[in-house]
Amino acid sequence: MILLSMIVILLVGGLLAWGAGHWSALASRWISLIAVSTDFVIGLIVWIRSAGHVDVLQQQAWLRELKWNWIPQFGVHFHLALDGLSLLLLMLTFLLGVTSVLASWTEIQEAVGFFHLNLLWVLAGIAGVFLAMDLFLFYFAWELMLVPMYFLIAIWGHERRVYAAAKFFIFTQLSGLLMLVAILALYFAHHTATGIYTFEYADLLGTPVSPHVAVWIMLGFFVAFAVKLPMFPLHTWLPDAHTEAPTAGSVVLAGLLLKTGAYGLLRFVMPLFPAAARAFAPVAMVLAVVGILYGAVLAFAQTDLKRLVAYTSVSHLGFVLLGIFAWNKLALQGAVITIICHGVSTGALFVLVGALQERLHTRELGRMSGLWETVPRLGGAGLFFALASMGLPGLGDFVGEFMILLGVYQKSRVLTAVAAIGILASTFYALKFVQYAFHGPNDHHWALPDLGVREAIIVSPMIVILLWLGLYPQPVFKTFNPAMETLQQHTGQTMQARRR
Repeated sequence: MILLSMIVILLVGGLLAWGAGHWSALASRWISLIAVSTDFVIGLIVWIRSAGHVDVLQQQAWLRELKWNWIPQFGVHFHLALDGLSLLLLMLTFLLGVTSVLASWTEIQEAVGFFHLNLLWVLAGIAGVFLAMDLFLFYFAWELMLVPMYFLIAIWGHERRVYAAAKFFIFTQLSGLLMLVAILALYFAHHTATGIYTFEYADLLGTPVSPHVAVWIMLGFFVAFAVKLPMFPLHTWLPDAHTEAPTAGSVVLAGLLLKTGAYGLLRFVMPLFPAAARAFAPVAMVLAVVGILYGAVLAFAQTDLKRLVAYTSVSHLGFVLLGIFAWNKLALQGAVITIICHGVSTGALFVLVGALQERLHTRELGRMSGLWETVPRLGGAGLFFALASMGLPGLGDFVGEFMILLGVYQKSRVLTAVAAIGILASTFYALKFVQYAFHGPNDHHWALPDLGVREAIIVSPMIVILLWLGLYPQPVFKTFNPAMETLQQHTGQTMQARRR
């Protein structure tokens, strides 16, 4: 029941925060903070216990599992399961959930209760995505993320929030419907081959499907996950959504919603359709490299600080896509580390950008020169996370991207060399952010409050995490390696079953 409790705590906490918001905005904030913090503590306890029993991680498919019959006549189960990969992503979800609540503590002043309802429910949907092992339940959780995020952008966003929210909704809804069609196609294909209707992930592995049909079904899943990732050229909703969203919305978008796309590729696309995915891999890897360079160049070209950080996600998640389709141990390890580190570093950057916007009432870099003079602690935090984003050795982003390049080198030296240029390009947009915002003379005579206690509480753990993953990532490797080995075994078994 521990897995169900993680989701229920968020759903109930959201309802309580909404109710409390009618008479006290502060009560609504505290209820939300307590709910997400409780989930974080539960996840941490599970992680500590599993870390003390490494043999359990290696011998069992799941650390925790809950399975009930839901709609048995249609083969639908309420099946939640936790392995090392989903555990780490849940920990990231709850960490950034706490960050989002704290970051919006003073920013959100209208409809505070309804804001926290939507924030906690989108976190519940994300947790459901990382835990669902029934494809019907997975799709249900996937869609649950959509509506609350739409409201977060459309109600509490900035100038063009309605346009950005509608664009986000259209892209994600259409791609989600395409995934639903692919799920149903696999569901009926499994029935045709076995006479059994089921949405169970384990049962659908190895479903006999003709190579031609497998490619089309795989593409249905792939497009849905590529839109969320986001992959070039399906990324165009992202800069607008990031720019117009409130700080908490940007943190959840960059740190978590994009990761659901990467998780879907790892969990579903490669194991369910290994032959089709490998045939498609050269195309996906080329698009990934294009996205790496395109995102870096567009990030450097921005004058709006939020759009700059948004385009860095296109570049960094290109590395994740590249590593996933390389599908070897080094590349997959690098992809998972990059997923985690990008969530932390980019989430922190959006928090800092939100803090600057609260103080300056602008996101334009041209109006921010000389801020180091008046906000040195905020400037130091900005410098640290900019260096993390550009992949400075000793920080977690470097470990992830370097391992991806080592893994991709085994597949293609040309793509490795071109992708490495993307790391070089990241230097330019990271330094542009620091130089234009914090360095130079204080021509505008800003006199601003520096990083406060609440904001320091937000960014300090993120600094520690990036240093930890950059200097000693072995505990994280030990946590997710068994899960990644299992996924690779599923891929091999599925290919063997379909050959027979």
